[in-house]
Parts: sequence; C-alpha cells; structure tokens
Amino acid sequence: MSRKFVLILKGSPRAMSNSSLLADQIAAGASAAGAEVESFALHQMNIQPCDGCDTCKETDGVCVIGDDMQTLYPALRRADTIVVACPVYWFTFNAQTKLCIDRWYALETPQGSALAGKQFVLALVYGDSDPYLSGGINAIHTFQDMCRYLRADLAGIIHGSASAAGEIAQQKDLMDRAYRLGEQVGRGEV
Repeated sequence: MSRKFVLILKGSPRAMSNSSLLADQIAAGASAAGAEVESFALHQMNIQPCDGCDTCKETDGVCVIGDDMQTLYPALRRADTIVVACPVYWFTFNAQTKLCIDRWYALETPQGSALAGKQFVLALVYGDSDPYLSGGINAIHTFQDMCRYLRADLAGIIHGSASAAGEIAQQKDLMDRAYRLGEQVGRGEV
C-alpha cells in the first residue's frame, strides 16, 4: 500500500483559529498513521477570484491567473485526501475558503474532474451552539453536494461550536474524533 498524501486547506484568517486546531488534529492523526501531510493557510495566500474566462477549458485545466493557486493546483491533483477546514461566516463557508474552492473550476476539464475519486474531509466551526441557527448546516450541505458533483468520497465531517480563538481545544471528545479521523484517512481506512 502506498503512502497517502493528505492536503489540508485552512480557511480561517485568525491565528490559533478553532477550525485550524481541528485541522491540526486531523493532520497529527494522519501523520501518525504514516501519511504525508501538507497544510496551507489560505488567508496568507494571494488567491484571486475566478474571472470566468474559461481558458482552463481550452488548456486542459491550466488556469491563466498567476497567483498562489498555481502552488495549490499540483497539490490538489496529487492529494489522496483533501481536508477543508474553515469557520462559518454569515451562514456558510468563509470567503477565503469559498474563494479557493471556486478556483477548483479549472480542474474540471472535458476529460473529467481532477478531483473525482478523491477523499474529502470538512472541519467546520461555528459560533452558535446549533448548526442550523449558525448556518453550519448550509456549509455541510454545500460540501456534501460538492462531493457528489465531483464524484468524490466524503470521508468525514468534524464540526463543533466555539467562538474565542483556541476555545475548541477544550472540547477533548471533538479533538479526539478529529485525530482518529486523521488516522483513518492516513491509513486509507475511510
């Protein structure tokens, strides 16, 4: 069995963010299971919005926008598992996360999606205790629909409520579940 490559995309703009802490637990579990793990903080990257030029459809998935997505595209293509970690802002994914996901459009070519068959994990944190009132459920449904569209496997969703930076670390059960999910993904058991 070959070593798994787990790509982690952290969408929060905050240092020590709750969603990043969940992602770090997933990364630790995957690493402990022998996977190669690479993480990117999307807020620190220069990612421009898709301009809808459709040049990527004429160039077999090559996006002409010269920004940091050019670093992410090879990692997205190579990843066995893609972990998207983000907070809920205004009832769904925050802007940094959605901006990156929108640019996956370039990976959709006439030959098919470069993301088809990959595993996806969502690590989501929202402020309200209720995923419905917070909008967390909107992000979850969007993620599920995205995986269906891509013909990708939804390996897991870890979500919880926290507001102050780092607060999620006090939720031992949630942190343990994130670690175990990372182990499963790292071993290819999901």
